Amino acid sequence: MRVLDHARIPELPNPYFGKVRDCYDLPPDADHPEGRRILISSDRISAFDRILASIPFKGQVLTQVARFWFDRTADICANHVLDYPDPNVVIGKRLTILPVEIVVRGYLAGTTGTSILTLYRKGQRQMYGHTLPEGLRDNQALPQPIITPTSKAFDGGHDEPLTAAEIVGQGLLTQAQWDEVSAKALALFARGQKMAAERGLILVDTKYEFGTDLAGNILIADEIHTPDSSRYWLADGYEAALRDGTRPPSFDKDVIRAWVAARCDPYSDPIPEIPAEMIERTSRVYIDAYEAITGQAFVPDLGGATPLDRVRANLARYFVT
Repeated sequence: MRVLDHARIPELPNPYFGKVRDCYDLPPDADHPEGRRILISSDRISAFDRILASIPFKGQVLTQVARFWFDRTADICANHVLDYPDPNVVIGKRLTILPVEIVVRGYLAGTTGTSILTLYRKGQRQMYGHTLPEGLRDNQALPQPIITPTSKAFDGGHDEPLTAAEIVGQGLLTQAQWDEVSAKALALFARGQKMAAERGLILVDTKYEFGTDLAGNILIADEIHTPDSSRYWLADGYEAALRDGTRPPSFDKDVIRAWVAARCDPYSDPIPEIPAEMIERTSRVYIDAYEAITGQAFVPDLGGATPLDRVRANLARYFVT
C-alpha cells in the first residue's frame, strides 16, 4: 500500500508541520511579493487531537477534490492557488488568514457542542445571530442557509461562537470585510449545493477559510468542499432517513474513529494497531467520495519509487541550495 505518511523535506525552507499537512514557506520575490506557501497533503488521518493512521491516496483525493472546486468557483471568489506541481501539493499565495472561521449550514445537523443541532436540542432558538423556527426535526433543511461563524483559535484554544455584530464590534473584521466574506461564502455554498445535487448528493454544511493578500483582497485558502471540510449526504435515502429519524446515508469516514473509540480512551490511551482491512476500507471511502463529488474516475498517481520520492522530485525546483 503506497502511503505518504510524511513530507519532511529538509531542502525546503521554513517548515511548518500540521496534523495532516506538511508546509513550507517560500520567501518573497519580485513576482510573489507576499511569498508563497507549499502545502503538501499527507495521507495521515487525525482524530481525538492525534494521528491515528495513514490512509492510502487520502492526500491526493483531498487535493484533487479541492482543485475541482477551486476551478469551478473562481468566478465567485478568487483563491490562493498558484500551481499544482504534484497530485498531493498546492503552491499558494501566502495570505494573512482572517481570524474568523466561516461555517455555512443548510440543514439542522452536527454533532459537536457548537453545532446548531446540539444547541437546538437544548432548547436554544437564537444562535450565531440567527433565530431558528420551532418544530424543526433533526437533519431537516433550514429555511435558508445560514453562516455560523466562530473565533479562530490560533493558539490552540477553543473556537467560540460569534455573531456578525460581535465580529465587527470586536474588530475581528471590518463591516466591509464581513459583508464581502459572508456574501461570498453563501454564493460558494449555493454553487456547491447546486452542483452536488446534480451528482445525487446533498452538501449539508461546510467551512471556509479566507485570507487577505498584500493589496487587501479577500481570497479563499486551504480547501473547499472536500469530504474533510464538508458534510455530504446521499440524496437517495435522505427522505426515508428524515421520516424515520435516522442519520442520512453519507460517506462514512468515521469507521476508524469509531473502531478506536470502542477499544480505548483515544485521548489518553495508546492507540491499538488498526487492521489493514479497516485502513483499506477508509481509503475506498475517500476514493468513492472523489468519484461521487467530481463525476470523474479516480486515477492514483503511482509515479516514483514511493510517494515521497515523487513529491521530492516534483518540488526539486524549490529546494534551497
